[in-house]
Amino acid sequence: MKPLRTVLIAEDEANMRRVLSALLERDGYRTVEAGDGAAAVELLAREPIDAILTDLRMPKMNGLELLEEVRRKHPEIPVIMLTAHGTVGSAVEALKQGAFDYLTKPFDPDEIRQVMEKAVSTRRLAAREMRLHGDEDPEPLLIGESQQVRDVRRVIERVAPTPATVLITGESGTGKEIVARSLHRASAVRAGPFVKVNCAAIPEGLLESELFGYEKGAFTGAAARKPGRFELADGGTLFLDEIGEMPLAAQPKLLRAIQEGRFYRVGGTETVHVDVRLVAATNRDLRAEVTAGRFREDLFYRLHVVPIELPPLRARPDDIPMLARLFLERFAAKLGRRVTGIDPAAMDMLRAHAWPGNIRELENAIERAILLCDGVTLMPRDLPPELATGIRPTPAATTATPLRERIRAATQRIERDAILEALRLTEGNVTRAAKELGLSRRGLQLKMKELDIEREGPD
Repeated sequence: MKPLRTVLIAEDEANMRRVLSALLERDGYRTVEAGDGAAAVELLAREPIDAILTDLRMPKMNGLELLEEVRRKHPEIPVIMLTAHGTVGSAVEALKQGAFDYLTKPFDPDEIRQVMEKAVSTRRLAAREMRLHGDEDPEPLLIGESQQVRDVRRVIERVAPTPATVLITGESGTGKEIVARSLHRASAVRAGPFVKVNCAAIPEGLLESELFGYEKGAFTGAAARKPGRFELADGGTLFLDEIGEMPLAAQPKLLRAIQEGRFYRVGGTETVHVDVRLVAATNRDLRAEVTAGRFREDLFYRLHVVPIELPPLRARPDDIPMLARLFLERFAAKLGRRVTGIDPAAMDMLRAHAWPGNIRELENAIERAILLCDGVTLMPRDLPPELATGIRPTPAATTATPLRERIRAATQRIERDAILEALRLTEGNVTRAAKELGLSRRGLQLKMKELDIEREGPD
């Protein structure tokens, strides 16, 4: 029997939640409900969620704010936005920020079923194909010939065989978990488990029990003893991601556990001894956090034994072609698309972009481009629109602004011609035209709105 897929419904109207829950449960989904965005965030920390269906307008935290939180802490979970008529602009903004799709009220039940099936299938495929298991090689994402990447590889090679604690720093999306897994694979405990804890995703009240476990009866709902992450990582590596987000109150017990290699479960009196290789990561400046009183100085120095700082992607543009080709091969195989190369003009756009989301943003851009590509080579028109307008100026590039405008205009002209041709061939049928272009119906409608293309003919 297939496991039920769990959908989180965030909607402030109770009747609407009940209708959506009934609809999805009839299709075999398990649903959990939240009356606002803040409650949804709390549920995300406790429940394994496969997809989120959220209203745009909610108290405490609206749909866009919830989307931002999900993209920051759970980027693998697809978010579908539910909007009322007259808020299409907000829906477009949601798609730009990473929403999987959007639906309008009053909604079509069949459309919800189709979009949800696609979202959950995408999530399942990504989890199966892209998850980095302990027996897989994380090294490909450390490719590059820039001095910064060579320095990181050199430190990993020298430090990994030792039990030294490592603190990995760098912007979000630079590959901190990849470095942590590389350290584990080359360590003396590589045969042991690799256990990850996202310190930012666990509420303060639950963090201690997650790290150290609890005894039966330790609190309401503790029906049996549960081991914590330290115990699960015994004989292996414990990766504390987003360590800079750990509440100050939880830091002393963590410090004692690191120093002594022992601790008590919540509600317990028996000492638990573990042998764990510790790796931590953060996108924060921990020295500044110490100065501000938000992070313990003694814990900082306990973690800061061997620091590894990862450079942002914009600081190593010469590595972008290698990473882009790696993602091209990976997603072409995963998505079953016969895309084998990247046009030089498209590669120039990739190299010129500032990549504020770093490697993760590049990965997403290549996946999207492969989905939109209708040939064997990725062209400039296949890349996200922001790449056409986000070319980095260089000191010698005195005509950068006109160049950006020319690229954007050329890209829009190509897109407009392709859409008009598809609409002509399908006699104005948007659904069929979207299929011809390899787009979703919603995606084509948004692109037509962006390019001011009027629909003529049947839908």
